[in-house]
Amino acid sequence: MEMKLIIRWEMGIPQWQICKLIREVILSNLPFNFVASIFPLIMNMLIWNCWGALSPTFCTNASDLVRVYSPAIMIVIETKVSGDKAKRIAKRLPLDGAIFANSIGFSSGLWVLWDSNQVDVIELSSTEQEIHAIISSTSKPSRLLFVVYGSPRFAKIHLLWDNLKSVAGLHSMPWVIEGDFNEVLMGKDKSGGRPISLGKALLFQECLDTCKMIDIGFSSPRYTWSNHRPLAHLVQERIDRVFVNAEWNGIHLEAVVFHLEKTHSDHCPVKLCLDNNRNFHPPRPFRFQPMWLSHPSFSRVVRDA
Repeated sequence: MEMKLIIRWEMGIPQWQICKLIREVILSNLPFNFVASIFPLIMNMLIWNCWGALSPTFCTNASDLVRVYSPAIMIVIETKVSGDKAKRIAKRLPLDGAIFANSIGFSSGLWVLWDSNQVDVIELSSTEQEIHAIISSTSKPSRLLFVVYGSPRFAKIHLLWDNLKSVAGLHSMPWVIEGDFNEVLMGKDKSGGRPISLGKALLFQECLDTCKMIDIGFSSPRYTWSNHRPLAHLVQERIDRVFVNAEWNGIHLEAVVFHLEKTHSDHCPVKLCLDNNRNFHPPRPFRFQPMWLSHPSFSRVVRDA
């Protein structure tokens, strides 16, 4: 792989612009399956609350996640955009399948994107808080995928719990429910701020019990969301989660959940590896350090790259 980069060093160019240029050139020259050629190819899903898909950097950030983690399915939450605009944005991403649950005004928004070379996804139904689909691949039987973005409003999230419970008795398929639940299940899943609402947590647990869901645990940091405040006012929660039933767990005995490094949102991406090697360590996203610009050999190394 040959890569050439020419930078015109001019006075007044901010360092962040130089860093952004170098980062984009390096990532754009990496083959799409570069990471997959180094690490074993494992079918996986990626869950990411992007905090808005209208950001100028959204497509770059989302494409970086796809390039690094090669998901078969990517769930994008809180997109704050719907309709034709959502479809235009999604077409710029390196995944060719898409289902959209429309946002309400400038809140919510839920997408399921997938790579049709790895998996087939058929939409069953959707609301503003959930997408129901069937996923299938050549090596596994069909499975139910329910993607959720729980409303912070009690009445609406109560409706979500009722919807999930109503489906539980209608099938015996392998079933996974994943997404941003916007609800803490137990005290140890929250740090800082007000104590959790015991009543809300019990309703959440009752829904999971009715649906016979299992929490398969996670690897890496406990919390998936942070308010990014100073330590005295810092609040962190584990609200982005994956639950499966016994049938799903029986198919994917080696499945494991990774909480990945938080980079472009107040939520960290969550990766569900379906057939996982427990020794796998997810790669860190590319970082360019501004201090490299001051190194005497920097311009020569970039020129010769």
